Amino acid sequence: MTGQPEVEVEKSAEELAERTAERVVSVLGAALRGTGGAHLVVTGGGILEQVLQALARRGPALEWRRIHIWWGDERYVPADSPDRNDVPAMELLFDRIDVDPAKLHRMPPADAGFGDDAESAAESYAAELARAVPGGADSAVPPFDVVLLGVGPDGHCASLFPGHPGTRVVDTSVIAVRDSPKPPPTRLSLTFAALDAAKEVWFVASGEAKAEAVARALSGTVDRTDVPSAGPRGRHRTLWLLDRAAAAELPR
Repeated sequence: MTGQPEVEVEKSAEELAERTAERVVSVLGAALRGTGGAHLVVTGGGILEQVLQALARRGPALEWRRIHIWWGDERYVPADSPDRNDVPAMELLFDRIDVDPAKLHRMPPADAGFGDDAESAAESYAAELARAVPGGADSAVPPFDVVLLGVGPDGHCASLFPGHPGTRVVDTSVIAVRDSPKPPPTRLSLTFAALDAAKEVWFVASGEAKAEAVARALSGTVDRTDVPSAGPRGRHRTLWLLDRAAAAELPR
C-alpha cells in the first residue's frame, strides 16, 4: 500500500480533464505493453464525464479491445434510466471507440432479473470480478490498473457514504447500498477492499463545492467511515487530481 497521497493541481476543469485523460492513456498504454491487457474502473460525475469525453478524443491512442472496463458504483435502476452511471459513459466514450463487448463489465440494472434483490445483483458482479482474476492469483478482484473516483461534497466516493454501513464492510468486493442519502436510494458499489486492491487510485475533483471535502479527506485526521474519500489507497499510487477551485482549502 502506498504512503501519502500525491496531489496535482491544474488551472481549470478543462485542463484537469485533458491532463487526466493523458495520464489514463499513459498508464493503460504501459500496462498493455507490459502484460497485454489492462483494467480500468470508472464512476460517474461531472468532471469524470469530461474525462471520458477527453478520452474519446484520444480513442486511437489505446487498443481498447484489450482493456477491461469496470464500474466503481452504479444506481440500481432500469438499464435505460438516465440515473445510471453507465448511460453517459457509453454515450461519451464507449460507444465511440472499439471496445470488446465481453470486456465491458456494466453493473446489473434493476431490470436484469434480480428484481428488488440488490444483494444478489451485488453478488453477481462480485462473481464477475472474481472470474477475471488471473489464474493462481489470490484476489477477489482483477488487477485494476487505474480506478477513477469522484468526490462528493459530503466526502463520499463510489457509493460509500459517510457513516453508512457500507463503509464498514471488509469481507466482499461489491455491496448493495440501501437507503442512500443521495437519490436514487438503492445502489451497487465496490467496497474499500476492492478499491484498495487497485494498483493506482485517482481522485478527480473540480469546483469550489468540493474544496472542503477534498481538504478533509487529505487532512490525515479523519476516519474513512466519516469521510470515505479518505479511505481508498492504491497499492502503488494514490493520486488526487484537482483544479484550483477544488484545491482552494488545501494548505499551501
